[in-house]
Amino acid sequence: MKLATKILWALVIGAVVGIVLNMASPSFFTQADTYFFTPLGTIFLNLIKMLIVPLVFFSLVVGVANIGDPKALGRMGVKAMTFFLITTAIAISIGITLAVTFQPGNKGEFDVDTVNYEAAEAPPVSDTLLGIIPVNPIQAMASGDMLQIIFFAVFIGLGISYLAGKVDVVHRFMEQGNELMMFLVTLVMKFAPYGTFALIASAVGKQGFDALQAMFWYMMVVFLALFVHFIIVYGSALKFLAKRNPIEVMKAYIPALTVAFSTSSSSATLPVSMDVAQNKLGVPKGISSFVQPLGATVNMDGTAIMQGVATIFIAQVYGVDLSFSQMLIVVLTAVLASVGTAAVPGAGMIMLAMVLESVGLPVEGIALIIGIDRLLDMTRTMVNCFGDLTCALYVTESEKDKQKEAVAQ
Repeated sequence: MKLATKILWALVIGAVVGIVLNMASPSFFTQADTYFFTPLGTIFLNLIKMLIVPLVFFSLVVGVANIGDPKALGRMGVKAMTFFLITTAIAISIGITLAVTFQPGNKGEFDVDTVNYEAAEAPPVSDTLLGIIPVNPIQAMASGDMLQIIFFAVFIGLGISYLAGKVDVVHRFMEQGNELMMFLVTLVMKFAPYGTFALIASAVGKQGFDALQAMFWYMMVVFLALFVHFIIVYGSALKFLAKRNPIEVMKAYIPALTVAFSTSSSSATLPVSMDVAQNKLGVPKGISSFVQPLGATVNMDGTAIMQGVATIFIAQVYGVDLSFSQMLIVVLTAVLASVGTAAVPGAGMIMLAMVLESVGLPVEGIALIIGIDRLLDMTRTMVNCFGDLTCALYVTESEKDKQKEAVAQ
């Protein structure tokens, strides 16, 4: 049985086991989760997280060193950021449109008097941009600050490119480090079905059937918006921008999608995602190593969809009618917040708090949706990661002519 098939079976079985144990015996589920599901899932997550920083560093240094041309790197950066910002704006617009159409906030009774939520403070966009340059690269690696790691790796790669033959030993060391990381990713993925089973069983079981029933319509609208964005927006981008068959790309990307779904982390999915992009879909290492880690940090299309649906949902629950201009403010705020809160843990909820404040809605409303957010986080992480891959394929296609010119010269 192929690895992707094993992981899919693990997803299904884990979900069934989690919900059945929760319904049959919540106390037994708690024990099973404490001593089996959570430890097993944590082992898998830690194995993947262990590889993220060295993989991104080695892979990006090698990629930049092989590109060699700073202009090409700048050109790819502009293309990637433009793609991410435009698709984020489209994503939140889809979420708002579907939420206005289906009105999930008017489908049930919600007790807003007992709602309480403390919003975390989001850093200014300027702080995020200034913080890209690491004062201490080793500290950046230790804390997993991906934007700073990307900057330092690009810097090292450019240095290797300029010095060429003078640093052959360093260049070869970086290439061997990259090869080693890719091998270790393949090794860790053999454990993926077991880790996926445990993570899904734990996540689904903790939600409980009552919570899922109460928030059914809100969840359905988010799922629908994610599906529309995944199939139509990314499918069109793959077909017309990347010149690739969307079905073939989706099939090849299944292992990464299942890891994204079970871990709810774009960063944790990076090792698998980059492996699929480079070895199955033919994305050059230089482009994959640059675009995908950047996307894992700043691309939040799935999260933006949640922002749109959640904002309209909370407005409907509180009986507030948002004007068209307020909805435009929601779109603009969410797009800017996706960059400004890029490196902050729990960025999705911080972004949502900023969006709600921008149109005068009570931030406490987040408490209504936070209970079932873990399940939605799993699905929107899949969308985020697939968006990173789509952008990498688009940049690959758009750089073909430039690469041919460089070879000809």
